[in-house]
Amino acid sequence: MSKIENLKNELKALGSEYAKIKDLKAEQRSAFGAKLNAKKSAILKQIAELEATAQSAKVTPIDLTAPSAPNQPIPVIKQGTKHPLTTELERVTDIYSRMGFDVMESYQLDDEFHMFESLNFPADHPARDGYDTFRTSEGFIPPAHTSTMQHRALLKYKENLEKGGQIAVVIPGRVFRNEDVDATHEHTFYQCEGVFVSKDATMGQMLGLLKNFFETYYGQSLNIKTQPGYFPFTEPSVEFLIEKPKSLGGKGDGWLEMLGCGMVHPNVLSQAGIDPKEYRGFAWGGGIERLVMLKYHLNDIRYFESAKLDFLKEF
Repeated sequence: MSKIENLKNELKALGSEYAKIKDLKAEQRSAFGAKLNAKKSAILKQIAELEATAQSAKVTPIDLTAPSAPNQPIPVIKQGTKHPLTTELERVTDIYSRMGFDVMESYQLDDEFHMFESLNFPADHPARDGYDTFRTSEGFIPPAHTSTMQHRALLKYKENLEKGGQIAVVIPGRVFRNEDVDATHEHTFYQCEGVFVSKDATMGQMLGLLKNFFETYYGQSLNIKTQPGYFPFTEPSVEFLIEKPKSLGGKGDGWLEMLGCGMVHPNVLSQAGIDPKEYRGFAWGGGIERLVMLKYHLNDIRYFESAKLDFLKEF
């Protein structure tokens, strides 16, 4: 008889011990019952440990680095694949890299200064409440936008300006907002920020760059337009729209807002020690999920975080 079976028999025998409680004096019952319960718990713990050990012993370890035996077929191992957002982020940064932009990685936790102060948000600015910002108990902020990296990008590449060059950097990253989740809104998603600074940067350069990016990403000619927007860190600020062509599921007569953009506010440049009288810049930022949903005709942003293999296998 195995050790597990012996323990199970001991557990059954405890039933007759419990039956004796009713015959004991009232003042004796509590101590007697506690002793039996402790014994029962110890037996159950031993059984669980032995069963876990037995289960592990049945598993044959596999050395994935070992060569297969001669004349033996190589076992089929199901390999994981990249998440579609990872693949598309790589495509996005590749396009910008070929335009001459460096790539920085965004932080997963940040602070009030980079989230607000460095981006020209005064302490009592109502726009601070517009981002539905998460905060940790220690006071850190899971960034609500990749713009939290603008100040760091300006500082890191400022020497390019001093050498007569320019700042050109894109920053992909994950962002977090206290949103009500539905088909078009998520609390966790990805953005890609862009910053360009030179002595003669213009709004026209920015619009041409963005038009080139979207046409390259979607592989077709696109009509674009802008409409007024507001962001504390750019002035003037606009929203960038593309006309949704039939090839992307549209009727050729609708417009889609793809990102916010504008000329870098002089205060943002000054915060990084860049003279706004000598240099000008533009910046933009937009969601990656929106790009991908349009490209693959998806109608629910929640698919990306659902971990459903049926959806992921389509990519």
